[in-house]
Amino acid sequence: MAHLQRPARVTAAGIALLTGAAIILSGCAGPAATAGSAADAASAASLSDFGTFEDLEAAARAEGGLNVIALPRDWANYGEILDLFAERYPEITIDEQSPDVSSAEEIQAAETNQGLDTAPDVFDLGLTVALQSTDAFAPYRVQTWDEIPDALKEPTGLFVGDYGGYMSIGYDSSTFDAPTSLDDLLDQDYKSSVAINGDPTQAGAAFAAVGLATIQNDGTLDDFQPGIDFFAELNAAGNMLKVDVTSATVASGETPVVFDWDYLNAAHAADNPDWKVVVLPGTGYAGYYNQAINKDAPHPAAARLWQEFLFSDEVQNLWLKGGARPARMAAMIEAGTIDRALADALPEVPADTVVPTEAQSAAAGELLGTEWASAIQ
Repeated sequence: MAHLQRPARVTAAGIALLTGAAIILSGCAGPAATAGSAADAASAASLSDFGTFEDLEAAARAEGGLNVIALPRDWANYGEILDLFAERYPEITIDEQSPDVSSAEEIQAAETNQGLDTAPDVFDLGLTVALQSTDAFAPYRVQTWDEIPDALKEPTGLFVGDYGGYMSIGYDSSTFDAPTSLDDLLDQDYKSSVAINGDPTQAGAAFAAVGLATIQNDGTLDDFQPGIDFFAELNAAGNMLKVDVTSATVASGETPVVFDWDYLNAAHAADNPDWKVVVLPGTGYAGYYNQAINKDAPHPAAARLWQEFLFSDEVQNLWLKGGARPARMAAMIEAGTIDRALADALPEVPADTVVPTEAQSAAAGELLGTEWASAIQ
């Protein structure tokens, strides 16, 4: 089990998470990408394969569209990010498809709409689904590729970690005290009150909730069974809610206790002033979401322009504004391009942090596929 030491200053929190993430793709090493010779965007594996940045902008404007999927506007500041892209490129119409679907459903949408103008151009995915879906991606290395830690990127650019955080528990403080351990959630005070964000066989946040429960119950990431057992016990106690978590369910009180990434839980305070977030003491669970381009993207130039946009200094700071830790944070701190006030506002990271490897994620996905449904029926 890999661990991290607590950084001396809060401004090092992003660096600590990146260090912990260094084991994510340790099993993904592959051959280096070969620069394509075609000038068209669909085959461009980097900007140099296509031309200048201005050439890419012109091609994307000519396409006139960008299809995104599974991007809730209250997720890690995506609303502001989408609006900035639309303001900068008014000639490109953004189709925000199915904002609340899971990572697995993003890939299903690409398969269902293959060859159609409605297919997603880009994906935002949890690691497990990204690892399972590389056949659906087109490799692309953004201009800031060298500033993204190797641990966060598939070597040929098939998918790249962009923003991340820690699994946390959000709760309505007008009703509940701050939980200090998972055992607190088994009390009858939490009857019909505890939700996770999605199905762990399909959604990265829910998968991570089971991972957190595993390590908080003396398990290891080699075997998620202790986490499954915890949620089975929570369900048997009548405390587990099988409700999809949204800002509306938190604001209404329908989901008063929620397992989710710290930056997503923190966003709910805008709708519920009594909403608080805690990262449990002990071992923490960290993870990144990954960007990828659909190999059959109907707007291939716009898809690549979107990637360049997301990994720019400006948008990396917008992830930070949303409470998430951007992939390029360490490099931006060194270069002085990070928003220091936002970096200083990040919460302290747990003393010990784990991140699943590729092999651990794959094994956990298989176990959840066979055990999860029966455990919480």
